Amino acid sequence: MTYTLHQLAVGSYDLAYDGIIIGSVVQDVAPEGASRGWRAVLLDELMPDQWPSPFRGIEPPFRSLEAAMAWLDGAAIVEGFAGQ
Repeated sequence: MTYTLHQLAVGSYDLAYDGIIIGSVVQDVAPEGASRGWRAVLLDELMPDQWPSPFRGIEPPFRSLEAAMAWLDGAAIVEGFAGQ
């Protein structure tokens, strides 16, 4: 099973797991525009028993996009999306 990120806008990505959108990876930005880090957010419809590994909660925080991608087992940013 693999994770991919699909950019929606600057600082916002759909998170797909084997081609199915299961959440997003978004940048937290302070009102003055400084980055406060990133978080991976699962869709509300997913119950805890449906959370894929490595999720243990809905919104884990990260210092950088690269750290989030590494945590997601080396997720890659891909251009375009033909998701299911």
